[in-house]
Amino acid sequence: MHYEVFQIDGAIQLNIEGKLDATSGNAFQALVLKSLSKCRNLVIDFEKVTYMSSAGVRALVLGLKTAESKGGSLTVLSPQPQVKEVFKYSGLEKIMEIK
Repeated sequence: MHYEVFQIDGAIQLNIEGKLDATSGNAFQALVLKSLSKCRNLVIDFEKVTYMSSAGVRALVLGLKTAESKGGSLTVLSPQPQVKEVFKYSGLEKIMEIK
């Protein structure tokens, strides 16, 4: 997993690239939580994420709960079709904003 971090309009945006799996899941979770410690609104661009396992789902759920506890939000942008399927089958698409 590779990433870039940007500050945009009252939010932090993470551009993620690669796989979110058991190997990278903890690092992704730490990145999400670190970002939310600095700003209550987080936007994560998934355009270049090629795979996401339950480790990525766990990090997103924890991030969403953290953002909401601060009165903020977590938004996912541009997931690829194979990753969009994970959002669908995990139920994330029902609880999280995906654009």
